[in-house]
Amino acid sequence: MTTRVTVWNEYQHEQENEAVAAVYPDGIHAAIAGALREGGFEVQTATLDEPEHGLTEDVLAETDVLTWWGHKAHDEVSDEVVERVKTHVLDGMGLLVLHSGHFSKIFRELMGTSCALKWRDEGEKERVWVTDPSHPITDGLPEQFEVPRAEMYGEHFDIPQPDALVFNSWFEGGEVFRSGCCYHRGEGKVFYFRPGHETYPIYFQEEVQQVLQNACEWAAPNEDGPEVYRGNHDPLEPLGDDTGGN
Repeated sequence: MTTRVTVWNEYQHEQENEAVAAVYPDGIHAAIAGALREGGFEVQTATLDEPEHGLTEDVLAETDVLTWWGHKAHDEVSDEVVERVKTHVLDGMGLLVLHSGHFSKIFRELMGTSCALKWRDEGEKERVWVTDPSHPITDGLPEQFEVPRAEMYGEHFDIPQPDALVFNSWFEGGEVFRSGCCYHRGEGKVFYFRPGHETYPIYFQEEVQQVLQNACEWAAPNEDGPEVYRGNHDPLEPLGDDTGGN
């Protein structure tokens, strides 16, 4: 079964900033969607200004993995839509949170922390190191790759301890950063991936596209897994007369 991905982007910088539009003339979401289509995924896009931010119940019901890019308009995302996305993640939908999406409402809600960090935008070199070569998100990658120009993110990154740390980044200015973090929330899987500033063509880079493809495969729901039941439940084995109850 083909994995269905919805690529969400606030799509504000590209419409307001000529420098950003020159790098992503069709929007960051178009660049990400194109890379995922090349990887064989079924892809649709959604943006902030669409009704319900393009994330209606019907859209999310047909989404296996949601990717999220936001920066300047985090507060404009409605709490109702955030709660809707959270419910779908807990029910098994995968979520990829990209770059400045660390400050999005949905990521902070799922992490339960501030998700704050150090930052500096000087267009410096970033070297991304694979820290868990056994993880499927690293398939097809070298042990490290370079992003020629990037916005620096540095520790301390206020997030919970990742279930798996897949990438660490080093920056030309000396900082390091946990740049590929995996989490499980309910029945869903969440992956945070740092590279991807709006003024640099990072989403056109082959290694970054490979990470996005691998992460969507990893985060997709396990359709063959057992059905999960919750709530009051009948015993599987006969109970004796003295069950310890009242």
